[in-house]
Amino acid sequence: MTNTHGLGHLDVLISGASVAGPALALNLARHGARVTVVEKAPALRRGGFAVDFRGHVHRTVLTSMGIWDEIHARQTRMGRQTVVGADGTPRVDLPAEMMSGDVEIFRGDLAHIMYERTRDSVEYVFGDSVASLTEVPDGVEVTFEHGAPRRFDLVVGADGLHSRTRRLVLGDESRHLRFLGHYVAGFGMPNHLGLIRTGRLYSEPGRCVGVNNYDGDPERAGALLVFRSERLAYDRRDVDAQKRILADRFAGTGWEAPAVLKALQDADDLYFDAIAQIHVDRLTQGRVALLGDAGYGATMGGMGTGVAVVAAHVLAGELALAGGDHHAAFAAYERLVGPFAKACQKISGNAGPFFAPPTERRIRSRDRMYRLLASRPMAGFFKRLTEKAATGIRLPDYPA
Repeated sequence: MTNTHGLGHLDVLISGASVAGPALALNLARHGARVTVVEKAPALRRGGFAVDFRGHVHRTVLTSMGIWDEIHARQTRMGRQTVVGADGTPRVDLPAEMMSGDVEIFRGDLAHIMYERTRDSVEYVFGDSVASLTEVPDGVEVTFEHGAPRRFDLVVGADGLHSRTRRLVLGDESRHLRFLGHYVAGFGMPNHLGLIRTGRLYSEPGRCVGVNNYDGDPERAGALLVFRSERLAYDRRDVDAQKRILADRFAGTGWEAPAVLKALQDADDLYFDAIAQIHVDRLTQGRVALLGDAGYGATMGGMGTGVAVVAAHVLAGELALAGGDHHAAFAAYERLVGPFAKACQKISGNAGPFFAPPTERRIRSRDRMYRLLASRPMAGFFKRLTEKAATGIRLPDYPA
């Protein structure tokens, strides 16, 4: 590719191949940069939670990346989700636009789309990770857990909420992770309720149990568990310990909780983490930048995937505009993405209390509010409300 803003002289290392990493790789490759993506997992992860996009900013970016139509073709087509009582009686319907945006896709499917678009122009290294970063006058010297040391012009940490890149350049995670008083878990289970592209949510004070079916598979469903808690000490690699925590916290919970906990024992795809946010003083340090959850993550409810894709578009575009001058590009990236990401993060602070209100009174209040917002007279207002943060950035015109 040739243009006056080409980045053919630039070698960029991206740590992480979930969503933010491949999104940046795709954008940088379009501008001619030489890109390497290193990912500690042995291969791209499949499945995962469904992620959504909403509003004209997300659509503009995905269209510019050339993947809007493919995302639509592989979307979940998820319908309404229903909040139920202990006996399964519906209490309020949550419209698809609220929970699934304009278009929704599984995180793994989105990553695969971007990987397929870049695999011939981007070097992907799986089963390895960054061990150390040393900035030198003309680049960054990088050592890896397994591979030989290499030098790059720029390094981008797109390695998630628990980013090693962030720790290497900005210090320990405890300085940047803000715990929001809740934990979340998700895993696959048998579709014993016969759900097809719909879901059910049940809340008790401080606890929520959800069962949903996003892909239309009559045999499989997804379980969601959210609970209010003090900060817990546990080994993030010890899945059995995490299962014990969940079994203890949800013992005695009503509705379908016993069936969900039974399925948990056999689950081999458990996701478990604190509902938390990342807050850093800056998104760049020297020749290193943070992208996506590594720099401004929110476990759920903060439109993290949409923010990451928009930010990848901005970071690559600013590097192209600056002809690869990272000083100018990083300054513009901080100025544009910082406020946008923070505004989206504010929404995520409501995720835990929405799913697991602390009292019965709060549960009833939540149900009344969403019953009103989901009503026909409020539908337009509600859609604008959910899109406000997602459209809170003015995108510059970048080289095609």
